[in-house]
Amino acid sequence: MSLSSTPTFGNEALTGGFTDPVFDAQSVFKMAMDAMARPGTLQTITADITPPAPLGIAAGAIGLTLCDHDTPVWLSNSLARSSLPEWLAFHTGAPIISERLEAHFAFVEAGMALSSFSQFGIGTQEYPDRSTTIVLEIESLEGGKDLALAGPGIKDINMIAPVGLPDALLRIWNDNRALFPRGVDLILTAGRQFLCLPRTAKIIATEI
Repeated sequence: MSLSSTPTFGNEALTGGFTDPVFDAQSVFKMAMDAMARPGTLQTITADITPPAPLGIAAGAIGLTLCDHDTPVWLSNSLARSSLPEWLAFHTGAPIISERLEAHFAFVEAGMALSSFSQFGIGTQEYPDRSTTIVLEIESLEGGKDLALAGPGIKDINMIAPVGLPDALLRIWNDNRALFPRGVDLILTAGRQFLCLPRTAKIIATEI
């Protein structure tokens, strides 16, 4: 390989990863699996990482843990314009792509409007796992209007109270659930916290 074909990375891309990559990744992976098995359960990242702004710590930790050279990643506009593409490439080897349908993971900045999940990969009837997991940053996972979760992994109901969800999320999510076993899985992140909403989870608006 010639020097001209060797990737170059800025200082921000080279720093801010896991201090103990094996231990930290195992810890975050365990939290992510637990969060998927128990939808709506809040998880808190303890690792000290500094992903490039505007990506938050929880979203960054999930990227470091779940992304690798075999997982194409799509980034929303502000994230794609930051040094995040280089940061993920250096720390994980994940290829950054522009086609949402081909992405295994999609990272979406806080405040971005969403009208549908159909623009992402939803898998097939034969291979429903070939779908996109969307990591969506919001303002907070606590202190908002109560939403009730039901479905597999939930005894009775589980309550969440996120702040800053996209306006149309409940409609979009109902459309996504109707595609089962196809459909996307969703990870909501805010600061150091995250929770998972697998495609099997039912979200119900409640009156306070």
